[in-house]
Amino acid sequence: MSRIISITSGLAAVLSLASCAVDDATAQPDVRDTEQAVSASECPANTPPALAPAADQDLAFVSSAQGVQRYQCVQSTTAFTWTFVAPDADLFGKHGQGFVIHHFAGPTWLYKDSSSVVAARLAGATVDPTAIPWLLLGVTSHGGGTGKLTDITAIQRLETTGGNAPATGCDADHVGAEADVLYTARYFFYRTSNRPNNVRCGG
Repeated sequence: MSRIISITSGLAAVLSLASCAVDDATAQPDVRDTEQAVSASECPANTPPALAPAADQDLAFVSSAQGVQRYQCVQSTTAFTWTFVAPDADLFGKHGQGFVIHHFAGPTWLYKDSSSVVAARLAGATVDPTAIPWLLLGVTSHGGGTGKLTDITAIQRLETTGGNAPATGCDADHVGAEADVLYTARYFFYRTSNRPNNVRCGG
């Protein structure tokens, strides 16, 4: 099977640096070092209200991601189309330091303490047509035992760059080919809370 690699300008060098951080995966995370300060100031001002988690959700932590959106060239009855397959990205802690989560098919988020979540899309919005949509996802299952993601119940993918399917290159000669398109995003992780002042981006 052939592979087409689509490189978004300016992101390739960032990904090369990001790969070095994986060596830290065996270290236990320090919450103060690996998480963004959790406050409403973390939320993008232009977060669409349709992407706000339910009122009982409270922002737990934020992580920046660098990776690829993987597509495959498939043939339908009328056309050849790049079809989304899965993400493959690493999420990092405060100021982009320290690998903490691997994001892959499911979609799944696997924390380095082995706790994990699988989530499903609840809503999406195209904020920038040159980038993949911003999303709200609801957690559908947990795995890996007790850990950082054990009580996570909702996730937002916001502030995306890149990641859209290639505009060309899928034709009769390339059926089955794959394209890895670079993207970045920030993921916002929520847990259920009875507090009256929950922090919710877009809410």
